[in-house]
Amino acid sequence: MPSQTAQLLDGKALAQKLQAELTQQVQALQPQRGRPPGLAVLMVGDNPASAAYVRNKERACAAVGIASFGRHFPADIPQLALEETIQEMNQDDRVDGILVQLPLPEHLDSVALLNQIAPDKDADGLHPTNLGRLMRGEPGLRSCTPAGVMRLLAEYLIDPKGKHAVVIGRSILVGKPLALMLLEVDATVTIAHSRSQDLAAIARSADILVAAVGRPGLVTAEMVKPGAIVVDVGINRVSDDSGKSRLVGDVEFDAVQHVASYLTPVPGGVGAMTVAMLLQNTMQSYNAKFK
Repeated sequence: MPSQTAQLLDGKALAQKLQAELTQQVQALQPQRGRPPGLAVLMVGDNPASAAYVRNKERACAAVGIASFGRHFPADIPQLALEETIQEMNQDDRVDGILVQLPLPEHLDSVALLNQIAPDKDADGLHPTNLGRLMRGEPGLRSCTPAGVMRLLAEYLIDPKGKHAVVIGRSILVGKPLALMLLEVDATVTIAHSRSQDLAAIARSADILVAAVGRPGLVTAEMVKPGAIVVDVGINRVSDDSGKSRLVGDVEFDAVQHVASYLTPVPGGVGAMTVAMLLQNTMQSYNAKFK
């Protein structure tokens, strides 16, 4: 096995750098504008993972000076009540970004709720209008996780132009928007998924390999071309024999780090960037209002 070890794409360090820049911007702009940027995170029920994500987002907001207008609703809230709350937030001038924390309880229609969010307050970049803008290559709010991946590549001066990028996963949250973003910067893009024939061969052809499925250990060392750039978007909680749990990605990190040239860790890679881009989107909406 080669003795090289991949350079880590440190999303945590980059997120801290971006948050420091945002803090300075908020401190400079708030006195002129009379209010800070505002983000409303709406959470339904008591899913422990969602609660942890929301706390993380609200802490990040507080750190950069973004006001939180978060609301926490009981699991049995009716669809109409949530839609009315979103409409209130759309009308509230203090709120620049709105986010509905997914997943939602089964009785709620998450697509209908996301479509209620005003496109220019769509902090998650998932409204059809913003996805349409991405499709057309027009400016707009971008989905946070794929935007975080692109920002991370840029920070390490990795230019996707002309490279073959393989995205494993076709979700509307990550796979599809990331494929479009890579295409926008002149990569040749393949989208692979669970029904792809000979996934290993497709993965091995990648100069940039992105795993975004949510299946621990999906990408093994044999699936990675030597020297490839590997981005692990998966966040999976696994338990060992003693019952202790830890977070792992979709990539077999210990083996792949000896094959790839660059590799994102989990945690400390893409997850940290997702929150940073959420703050960036909120800032973008805030700035657009004062133009």
